[in-house]
Amino acid sequence: MKTHLLVSIGLATAMLGGSLALVGSGTVAVASAEDGAARKFAVKALKALGKQRAADAVTFAEQAVALSPRDAAYRTLLGRAYLSAGRFASATQAFTDVLTLNPADARAALNLALAQTATGEWVAARETLTAHAARISPADRGLALALAGDPAGGIALLSEAARDPAATATIRQNLALALALDGRWVDARTVASVDMAPAQVDQRLMEWAAFARPEHAAQQVAALLGVTPAAGDRGQPMQLALAEPVGGAPVALAKADPVPEVPAAVVAVEPVGDTPVVPAVPAPVEMAAVARPAITFAPRREIVQALPGGYRQGAQPVRMAARSQPVAQPVRVASAVVAKGDYYVQLGAFDNAGVARSAWRRMSRNVPRLAALAPQGMQASVRGSSFYRLSVGGLARADAASLCGSVRAKGDRCFVRTHAGDQLAAWARPDRLASR
Repeated sequence: MKTHLLVSIGLATAMLGGSLALVGSGTVAVASAEDGAARKFAVKALKALGKQRAADAVTFAEQAVALSPRDAAYRTLLGRAYLSAGRFASATQAFTDVLTLNPADARAALNLALAQTATGEWVAARETLTAHAARISPADRGLALALAGDPAGGIALLSEAARDPAATATIRQNLALALALDGRWVDARTVASVDMAPAQVDQRLMEWAAFARPEHAAQQVAALLGVTPAAGDRGQPMQLALAEPVGGAPVALAKADPVPEVPAAVVAVEPVGDTPVVPAVPAPVEMAAVARPAITFAPRREIVQALPGGYRQGAQPVRMAARSQPVAQPVRVASAVVAKGDYYVQLGAFDNAGVARSAWRRMSRNVPRLAALAPQGMQASVRGSSFYRLSVGGLARADAASLCGSVRAKGDRCFVRTHAGDQLAAWARPDRLASR
C-alpha cells in the first residue's frame, strides 16, 4: 500500500481530529524538563521530527528518556518518534509507559491503541480505547475502533458524531471509511458524496478498496500516519524500560509487619548512639531475615507436596518427594514444546528473585497459561539500581501478545519484547528442586 494513499484519502494529520499528528505540541515535551542535558536531546528530537528524520528523532528521544526516565513528556516524545519511524512494537511500549506515568493522557491512549492495532493486538487495542473512552472523543475513538477490528462499534460512534450540526467533513469521511471497512460500500458512497464530487467519490472508493485489504497488520495504520513499517523492530531498548515495580515493591513488603519497622529502628539508633540500643538493631534484622525465607520456602513445600500423588505416610515421604521432583518437573519442559520464536512476555521488574517468585506464584494461579511455561529471570541495572526481571518466552509474536493480553485481563502489567539474556529462574531449576 503506497503512503501517498494517505493524502488521497484525505486523512493526513486531520485524521482523528488531529490527535495523531506526529509533530506538534513539542513545547509540552520541553516545558516539563528540568534536566538540562535531557532537555537538549528533546529539542534535537523535535527538530528531527520536524525535518522528517525519524531515525535521528528516535536516537535523541531515547537519550532524553535515559537521562530522565520518569518524565512522561519525554516518553511521549519517544513514542511519537517510534511512530514516525514505523516502529510500532517500540511505540506500544513507550506509550504504555506514558500511561503508567500519566493515566489521564488521552492522546497517549489513542496512539497506544493505534500502535497495538499495527502490531496485530486488536483485542488489546480495543481494551485501551474502552478504558480511556471518557477522555477520547467519539469521532477519534470511532475510526480507531474500526481499524482495531470493530467496524460496527466505530460506525455507531461516528454516526452519532456525524449527526451533530457542527460535524466536519473529516468526521463524515471517517464514517464513510469505517463503512467501507465493514463492507457497506453503498452506504460508504452515500456518506462520501456529501462532501465530494461524483468523480472524486469513485476514485476514493477504489482507494478504500485497496486500503480495506492490507497485506499485514501494520499496513493500514502506517498508511494513515504516512510512514513505512520498520522491518525487524525488536522493541524499546531494555535499559529504557520504566522501572515501575520499584514503587510497587514496598506494597508487597508492607504486609509483613517487621519489614517496615526496620528502617524506623535504624533512624532511632543513629541520633541516640547508646550501647543499650545496639542490640535492638540486629534483633529486627534477624526477624526480617527469618520472615523472608518463610515467605519464600512455603510455596516450595506446597509444590513438593502437590507433585507426588502416592506418598502420604507422614513426614518421611515428603523428603522422598523432594528427591523425585526432577522426574515430575518435565511438566515445565512443555514450554520448550510450545516455543515458537524469540519473543518474551516481561511480567515485571522486582527488587529481588524472592519477590519475583511470589509474583510468579500469584500470576500463574490467575493465568493458567502461565503455569504451563517456565519462569525466566535476569538481573538488570537501571540508573544504578538493581532489579530482577521476570518473564516467560520462546514464543511466536502472536502467542506472546495473546498471553500478555491474558495477563492484563487479570489486572497485571506486561509487555512483549525479544530475548534479552533471559534464563530459567533459579527457583525453577530441577537441581534446586531436587536438593530440597
